[in-house]
Amino acid sequence: MSFEVGLTLAAIVVLIALSAFFNASETAVTAASRARMHALEQEGDKRAALVNRLLSSPEKLIGAVLLGNTLVDVLAAALASGLAVTLVGEVGIIYASAIMTILIVIFAAVLPKTYALASPDTAALFVAPIMRGVIVVLSPFVLAIEFIVRMILKLTPSTDDDAANILAAHEEIRGTIELQTKDGAVARGDADMLGGVLDLRDLQVADIMVHRTKMETVNADDPPATIVDELLKTQYTRMPIWRDEPENIVGILHTKDLLSALGRAGWDVSKLDIMSFAGEPWFVPDTSGVKTQLNQFLKQKQQMALVVDEYGEVQGLITLEDILEEIVGQIADEHDTHEAAIRPQADGTVNVDGTVAIRDLNRHMDWDLPDEEATTVAGIVIHEAQTIPEPGQTFTFHGYRFEILRKARNKITALRVKPVAAAQDRKPVSAGTVGGPAKSTPVN
Repeated sequence: MSFEVGLTLAAIVVLIALSAFFNASETAVTAASRARMHALEQEGDKRAALVNRLLSSPEKLIGAVLLGNTLVDVLAAALASGLAVTLVGEVGIIYASAIMTILIVIFAAVLPKTYALASPDTAALFVAPIMRGVIVVLSPFVLAIEFIVRMILKLTPSTDDDAANILAAHEEIRGTIELQTKDGAVARGDADMLGGVLDLRDLQVADIMVHRTKMETVNADDPPATIVDELLKTQYTRMPIWRDEPENIVGILHTKDLLSALGRAGWDVSKLDIMSFAGEPWFVPDTSGVKTQLNQFLKQKQQMALVVDEYGEVQGLITLEDILEEIVGQIADEHDTHEAAIRPQADGTVNVDGTVAIRDLNRHMDWDLPDEEATTVAGIVIHEAQTIPEPGQTFTFHGYRFEILRKARNKITALRVKPVAAAQDRKPVSAGTVGGPAKSTPVN
């Protein structure tokens, strides 16, 4: 009897060790750095190539781990229960269940997973060859499990999960960047640029374009001297030309083309025919994606496009520089006369122009104001307040307090913004008005 007991105990220890191996393998392979594994594979490391092959088919890895882990855990529990019944009777099932639960949790789950997380790359390289063999052996059973799972998923209302990955690549990269930034491995400026690249696919040209009210244009019917003077005053090298009405853009004037034409005319401005050397305007819909527009700029070898709505009306313009600024931040040169639109104050508040993009304010101050419903700071106030506020009014929403400083006609031109405590009511409230009582609850 003692030999059989010893053999059973040895089998239980082996099975717990196998369970620990399966748990450690899954944790190590899924937590391993894909970038390092790719680099090692490029250097000729065969084990790193095996890790990458396992990561390329995560469903096979998970299926093999779950199947193997379940088999050894169930078998270990069955052997322990049988041994306990033999030694102490039927009450031994209770003892066996309690003891096996503790042993599996500590020695087959927590300890191996902790070790694997401490050195995921090293552990992944060690277990990859063994796991490859396990997957080959269990592949018939894994394929059967995959088939059953796919059949069950097809019965669900949504088809999004039928071919879904555990994590979308973009979100995985974004999470890694944020984690490395918190740990100090990546500078905040570098993280903003990397995030800007990922954000391009979520933006439309309407989100970053220069609105038509801020466009600098020239009238094609003005005298050539007037047009040349306007072009010399501006800080831009390209200017749209309109005729009859400002929204009717008929060409794009480039300073280099203007200088060439002046040279051919003997530098006599009166001899210039502006429209003869003006470029054709390029119109793009306001719903175009920023990433798509960047590719079009590169393909067409152009740097400016006019943005139109569904009715063909010009809404603004977008340049290659506008897109690049979404990645690297504000680009200025020696001719820019741009006044700071975001002005942090000593008391913790920020004075900001109403036309400032929410994305720019978030990046500049490391805030998290939502930009789904509005593009500019003034726009989010109007959207949340459901009215055009007056100077002096204060609104609190999304964890920030907005005070209206200046207004021109129906446009909010300047605001003061300050983060407030998370416990504050996040619905829009007003703290005083000019010219009438507030319609919402006052803020104390």
